[in-house]
Amino acid sequence: MSFTLTTPSGFWNPILWLVFLALFSIIAYLIYSRGNPSYKKDTEQIKPYLSGNPEPTKEKVQVKAGDIYWGFIEALKGYYKVLQAIHTGDMRDYILWYLGIGAIITFILIGGV
Repeated sequence: MSFTLTTPSGFWNPILWLVFLALFSIIAYLIYSRGNPSYKKDTEQIKPYLSGNPEPTKEKVQVKAGDIYWGFIEALKGYYKVLQAIHTGDMRDYILWYLGIGAIITFILIGGV
């Protein structure tokens, strides 16, 4: 019984694949075992080195969603000022805008302007 699958572009043998998997696992274990044995997970060793400065709280270093688009919003500041002025948060205003814009589009399409 042959375990080799031969195709026009090459071959595949699961036994050979397992041999290479075992070989690379042994190499990976040897590299892992040469690590620093004095490393302790739950000690001061896990803290980042910040040139002697105390580590800031997570809230101070956290990147907020608004910070991601800061450059985009800063470049279009004039446009956003207009949008914030007309943004009321009232659903009736949005429906009024929707009907008004729909009436203008309908007028343009039917009127042939």
